[in-house]
Amino acid sequence: MARIAVIGAGMGAMAAAARLAVAGHRVVVYERTGTYGGALGRFERNGFSFDTGPGLLPLPAVWRDLFVKTGKEPLESRVDLVQVDPSSRHVFADGTEVALPNASRAGVVAALDAALGAAAAARWGDFLVRARETWDRTRRPLLEEPLWPNWEVLAEREPYPSVPHRRLLRTRRAGTLAEVGALELRDPRLAALLDGHALAHGLDPRTAPANAAVLPYMEYAFGMWYVRGGGLRELARAVYERCLARRVEFRFGTEVTAVVEKDGRVRGVEPAEGVVEEAEFVVAGVPPDVLDRLRGGAGGAPVRPGGGVPPQRGGASRLTVLLALRGGRPEGTAHRTVVHARDREAELDGLFGAGPGMAAQPTVTVLRPDDPALVPDADHEAVTLSAPVPAPPAGTGRAAAGVPARQQAERLIDVAGRAVPGLRDRLLWHEVRGPADVAAATGAADGAIPAPALAGAGGRLLHAANTTGTDGLFTVGGWSHPGGGLPHAGMSGALVAGLVVEGPEFRGSQ
Repeated sequence: MARIAVIGAGMGAMAAAARLAVAGHRVVVYERTGTYGGALGRFERNGFSFDTGPGLLPLPAVWRDLFVKTGKEPLESRVDLVQVDPSSRHVFADGTEVALPNASRAGVVAALDAALGAAAAARWGDFLVRARETWDRTRRPLLEEPLWPNWEVLAEREPYPSVPHRRLLRTRRAGTLAEVGALELRDPRLAALLDGHALAHGLDPRTAPANAAVLPYMEYAFGMWYVRGGGLRELARAVYERCLARRVEFRFGTEVTAVVEKDGRVRGVEPAEGVVEEAEFVVAGVPPDVLDRLRGGAGGAPVRPGGGVPPQRGGASRLTVLLALRGGRPEGTAHRTVVHARDREAELDGLFGAGPGMAAQPTVTVLRPDDPALVPDADHEAVTLSAPVPAPPAGTGRAAAGVPARQQAERLIDVAGRAVPGLRDRLLWHEVRGPADVAAATGAADGAIPAPALAGAGGRLLHAANTTGTDGLFTVGGWSHPGGGLPHAGMSGALVAGLVVEGPEFRGSQ
């Protein structure tokens, strides 16, 4: 039995802790804040309750596997996990609306046929077939296996089977997600639908590789899920309680200030109290900049990647507006509505180029859960708005370059009015959470949110291996392989546990 120190109590870190404890190790989790869950937070006020992180769960099989492998109780015995249907409602720039059913390719195509016409629906259906092929090619190396030693193969090859388009004497193939929209979908509304999946992960569709097609595929193939009785924070609670049941020890309010190394191997961790606590293995569920500091003191020593891929740093953040509304949730309301930007290029330039940050009318996701646990009574509704924003310099407390978070929140509320009639008149109060709040919850200094790992693009969107250049030191969570997102966090925990228990010969789940 080894003593294992886990730094951070985020979802990936807790997934690793539970699996390592079941394998017979003594696991101690050191968390600098007073609670667990990382990005899966909760905000409560006047009888209203809101998720402050992701509001929906794709690919729940990852978390079902955790509960199967760490005990006899299935996930559904601990949380009320339900599919949302429709999966999403979309309001496009031209006013067209469509509601897409959950986990049904045929249903999605039929809905698009009714809203956009048969030709557009057929093109989206064909796209989903190619997206499935992309998923089949990338699922294991990007989700279920440790990062390949020859990761350059993943970086060089674009696994999306793009369709050749011949114009005059030149044949073109889509290399980016935006080019998939332009060349293969050929409808601005379908392009917006596709772009929305990239934006939800803080990716610019103009530079995201075509294999980002797996992002919509995951949603339409495996569905989107919600935890009734309090939202996805309840998933974090269930994982935390599973850790406790497996005798994982948590030390909240305990900040680790150094990872202790000697002769190329970890020896333990040093909490703020200054007493070194020995450990044979250290699992760090923190952003790369934090791990740099822990390994090198005030000057910082760059993390030495074990697989050759450098850790990603920075990226987009998220602005979230929590709305307390008078009046109950109307029957038949979609759980999630995406209101697409009126000017796509202006939005993308503002977020990822030299523009001023968030567009005047950005793409806004509106979450309206059907969950009595979130409201004081049936005569009120809890609604969450969110949109990507540039991650500002650490410590500025602003949502984007030069624009206060509250000013940007007003833009989100204005846009959401296209999906929620009478929104302003129903508003009791609202709470704004920006990059500074993300930073406080996750430790990422600029509030950046990691994107899932993607192939191609020269390896730009791969994440560093879970192994490091120091024996016994592993990384877990969204800033290491296989990247950001709840399914990916859960798989990072499984991969780290496998590498600790079985050693470098571990090749992933079978």
